[in-house]
Amino acid sequence: MRRRQVGMGFAMNRNKLERDYQQVGDGIAAKELEQLEKQMEVFKTNLEEFARKHKKDIRKDPKFRAHFQRMCTNIGVDPLASNKGFWADLLGVGDFYYELGIQIIECCIATRTRDGGLTDMNDLRQRVERIRTNSKGKKQQEISEDDIVRAIRTLKPLSGGFEVLQIGSHKMVRSVPKELDKDQSALLLLAQKTCYVSAPMIQAELKWNDTRISNALEHLLQDGLCWIDKQDESTYTYWIPSYFHLDTNND
Repeated sequence: MRRRQVGMGFAMNRNKLERDYQQVGDGIAAKELEQLEKQMEVFKTNLEEFARKHKKDIRKDPKFRAHFQRMCTNIGVDPLASNKGFWADLLGVGDFYYELGIQIIECCIATRTRDGGLTDMNDLRQRVERIRTNSKGKKQQEISEDDIVRAIRTLKPLSGGFEVLQIGSHKMVRSVPKELDKDQSALLLLAQKTCYVSAPMIQAELKWNDTRISNALEHLLQDGLCWIDKQDESTYTYWIPSYFHLDTNND
């Protein structure tokens, strides 16, 4: 009977000790959280002062804007994606990325019949810059590749398939909901130096059999990602228009 009382006393003491540890732990966590919140407020205050001081650079210099955006992201602030409130009033950019996103959609749709909805990043940026230039030849805010990437992220809720893809050394922008399959990606990678592929080239470089080559090329054609050149009857050539440098002087 006495042994049972000792056992119950030990359990009660152990429970009390665990509760004490928990209270101490909660207290430490609360203090750390309070300290972290104060640090974040200091960061945001400093960020606001920095933004006021460098407002013109943020609006006009795309490289400076990219650095500023990354700095903001690190503390959970996204000023350039907001179209109202303190940041919009301070920086005067409003819905900068939403406007840029609409311009990206416009450019991608204009070339979709040519490239099947897969556009080279540099060509897209040049075309967007063109429509951001007024009749007197004066550009709006200059844009960078980083701006294009961030603007495309704002298009995700539209479910239009807009996405930035890295294919070898090229960054490509996909503007259709259909994803590239593995073989399509391999052919696009193979075509980067020559802008085209052919059955003998694929067989020599990728060691695919005839059936796989035929199916992969057919899928490229069906998705509008290549043009077929039948001038050489012995070997058809499949050109990839996404790798063509588009003439920005023509639509």
